[in-house]
Amino acid sequence: MERLQKVIANAGITSRRKAEDFILQGRVKVNGQVVRKLGTKVKEKDVVEVDDVPIEKEEPVYYLFYKPRGVISAVADDRGREVVTDYFKEVEARIFPVGRLDYDTSGILLVTNDGEFAHLMMHPKSKIKKTYIAKVVGKPSKEALEALRRGIVIDGRKTAPAKVKLKSVRRKTNRSIVELTIHEGRYHQVRKMFETIGHPVEKLKREKYGFLTLDGLAPGEKRPLKPVEVKKLKDLVVT
Repeated sequence: MERLQKVIANAGITSRRKAEDFILQGRVKVNGQVVRKLGTKVKEKDVVEVDDVPIEKEEPVYYLFYKPRGVISAVADDRGREVVTDYFKEVEARIFPVGRLDYDTSGILLVTNDGEFAHLMMHPKSKIKKTYIAKVVGKPSKEALEALRRGIVIDGRKTAPAKVKLKSVRRKTNRSIVELTIHEGRYHQVRKMFETIGHPVEKLKREKYGFLTLDGLAPGEKRPLKPVEVKKLKDLVVT
């Protein structure tokens, strides 16, 4: 038997926290009866409905995807632009990206149908480190890089300390390559951090997600995560 909110989350309907809200709001039925009690456990044969629609109990799937630039981190786009799930048409599960990468940002993106797993990865207290490679205008000074390391204020709130390394400087084009490692995931955070120190980002790629890398993958390619990798990711989360 499993807790009702976990069953809903594992079906890819929503996160476990939102599933709890659905239960409290009377939007969930088990075998035709509305259930409002959190922690209710259900059996494999029980019929669970959310908003009167039976959920399909899918086996959880987990992928590491090399998102190319110009792809939306979503399952659909009302403007007809290319989305992440266009690269998973052979996958029958109701998958979705974990968090997002900006339209113009490439790199590692996790894709799953496990709502609880996605919630864990995106938890505000998660300390999973993400490493980005940024091509920026100009050459950041030592003082500017140190400001990133200490944390800077964007959108009225200071960022957590970051790990920063100046990889190379291209004097002819007045551009630099900077490696930045953070554990936060605020909206456009990396781009805003570099804008704040006066060095706008021209190109951005997420190269690492925790211990995961893009080794062996080209843009648009994917691979299933190994069970040990999924477990290790969960173990990295501090809640």
